[in-house]
Amino acid sequence: MTTLFRRKAVAVAFAALALTLAGGGIAVAQPAAQTPAEVAQPARQPGSGSQPAVTPAEAAKAKAALAQGPSALATTPGTVASAVVTSGGILLRGSPEVVSATRYGPGQYQVLFNYNVSLKAIHATIGTIDPFNVPPGGEISVAPRLQTPNAVFVQTRNSSGGPSDRPFHLVVAN
Repeated sequence: MTTLFRRKAVAVAFAALALTLAGGGIAVAQPAAQTPAEVAQPARQPGSGSQPAVTPAEAAKAKAALAQGPSALATTPGTVASAVVTSGGILLRGSPEVVSATRYGPGQYQVLFNYNVSLKAIHATIGTIDPFNVPPGGEISVAPRLQTPNAVFVQTRNSSGGPSDRPFHLVVAN
């Protein structure tokens, strides 16, 4: 009787192994042929988060802002710089280290500082420019500005994900 169970156990083990290998072969089936460009990386969709190019005038303005230099407090660990920007890209209020705000197009903004913020912790949220009001719905993302170490790029979107002008609050932690 023991021999019979051993033989059945061996047969069941081989059957399970065969089914596993057969199933694994099906799961690894190759997808339809794609061109190398499609396999490498899909193309960027327009408005998918790319930043506008930096103009020579903007580069000069950023360089001049860096030349002003920050206050000693601005670069002290644990301090923050903040800005409140309207949906039109106007700097409403901010800490002394904030130089300016610029609107590039629907939902695209730049906030310029007088010190390097490229390696700092950056946080933005959709906000209001007047007290006691609930901010409009939407989404916001923030990144260091392309080729400008003392600027931050902010992008705002509506709740459907389309570019849309929204007022926002920005905080840079040192």
